[in-house]
Amino acid sequence: MSDVTIIYCRPCGYEKRAKDAAAAIRRQLALESDLVPGKGGVFQVKLGERIVASRSKGHFPDSDEIVAAVTAARR
Repeated sequence: MSDVTIIYCRPCGYEKRAKDAAAAIRRQLALESDLVPGKGGVFQVKLGERIVASRSKGHFPDSDEIVAAVTAARR
């Protein structure tokens, strides 16, 4: 199991965003991410139990924002 978990709403079609974020984390930080399908509009990136990035009020963090959030949380 990895330290990074990406929970995404499968019915909403957020799987591609989750996979793109996981690829960016792997490429830039050499960390693997667990992808966890969910529902209800969820899109959260967690480091351990801490949510470091999420969809809020329609804004999706892009891959650069997610990588920056994971980097900051690891310090």
